[in-house]
Amino acid sequence: MPNIYWRDTQRPLRFFIFDARAAFAILLFLFHAKLWTFITSIVLMFLFWLMERKGLNFTTAFRKIRGFIIGRKRPRLAKLEKIRFKDYG
Repeated sequence: MPNIYWRDTQRPLRFFIFDARAAFAILLFLFHAKLWTFITSIVLMFLFWLMERKGLNFTTAFRKIRGFIIGRKRPRLAKLEKIRFKDYG
């Protein structure tokens, strides 16, 4: 049994060389075993591995990809959540 120290508790979980959250794509492949899901899962895991080698962890890389897809201008509230004031006067 290896020694486990308290300072090791904040380290990210690993699935071989990948972050365990990035390995979620393999779980999708196991539920839907097709060639395209296998290729997609490998590409996603490789993409997140490359970003991790660049210095971004999984959550930061995911936010960066999401920001790239959404764009620079994002409204603070959705149109349905905005409060419309009514005048009953």
